[in-house]
Amino acid sequence: MDDIRTLDDLKEAVADSDLDADIALVREPKRDALGRSYATGKRKDAIARVWVKPGRGAVMVNGKEMAAYFARPVLQMVIGQAFTVANVAGQFDVYATVKGGGLSGQAGAVKHGISKALTLYDPTLRPALKAAGFLTRDARVVERKKYGKRKARRSFQFSKR
Repeated sequence: MDDIRTLDDLKEAVADSDLDADIALVREPKRDALGRSYATGKRKDAIARVWVKPGRGAVMVNGKEMAAYFARPVLQMVIGQAFTVANVAGQFDVYATVKGGGLSGQAGAVKHGISKALTLYDPTLRPALKAAGFLTRDARVVERKKYGKRKARRSFQFSKR
């Protein structure tokens, strides 16, 4: 069963063996007519729409190169983490549009979108990205301000007199 690549190969392998067809589930790649996979990534208030296709490793964010949009090396490293964990660095071109939040949240949203798009393009990359925690949406957001408080939890300064 090592040479199973498509759903048809799986059906043939199941027909040849005495396995139940319901047990063996293989995810199919999802690509558009141009050979791209699309996913949405989110982090804090930022939302990123990400398209991934085979290429030479170019990353475009809002029409700019990644180095021009995310000037800090830490943010560039965050975006590249998905490729290094999946061992596909330099093999995919990325086009992303991101809005909302700050630069840190936007970088996290692009990383989340890239991870999801890579799993849609090649489902065999899913276990590595899942183990690294890149497919889980980070639910931490800014807590809202409550009435009667100075900030979300900070009270006004107490005055004894």
